[in-house]
Amino acid sequence: MIMVQSQQTSDFPTSVTWKYITRSSFSALKISAAVSSVPKAQCAHCRLHPDTLDVRTISPHFEFMEKITLSAEEWREKLSPEQYHVLREAGTERAFTGQLNAEKRDGEFFCAGCGTKLFDATKKFDSGCGWPSFTEPSEAEAVTEIEDLSHGMRRIEVRCTGCDGHLGHVFPDGPAENGLRYCMNSAALEFEPKET
Repeated sequence: MIMVQSQQTSDFPTSVTWKYITRSSFSALKISAAVSSVPKAQCAHCRLHPDTLDVRTISPHFEFMEKITLSAEEWREKLSPEQYHVLREAGTERAFTGQLNAEKRDGEFFCAGCGTKLFDATKKFDSGCGWPSFTEPSEAEAVTEIEDLSHGMRRIEVRCTGCDGHLGHVFPDGPAENGLRYCMNSAALEFEPKET
């Protein structure tokens, strides 16, 4: 959940500053958004909290002007120990232990660190590897891919573009036409089921 802070009186300003107000108030983001195209009345969060907007409802329309940067102490306050280990220390949860590995409901997956929308449930598949797997991110810009040469292997690490948190790795053995398998840690994700 984030609150609009703007000098404009319009219900749909074109340039606003958003501030996260859940758990801890930690970082302001400058967002240039075509907010007028957001179906605010259709968003469950916005119906319940008309004085706020949720960045997830406008993810196709915004761009981060700066990454969320917190100190290690601030991240530890915000995240659980397991989330911190995965997102901030590039850790890996044990296979078949993550709560989202078997998640089959329709919905969307967000970064547990900053709330950036990362994956859609329609792109999730059972790879049998023990971690949530996707054929592609919801938007190419939502993730950053970096060469990872740790542990004597050459892999491609996947990070959240919004906060630089470690999500997992992408491998060239997926079932879709692009041939990719985004192998993610459940601890790095939060799932929001689609309303029925």
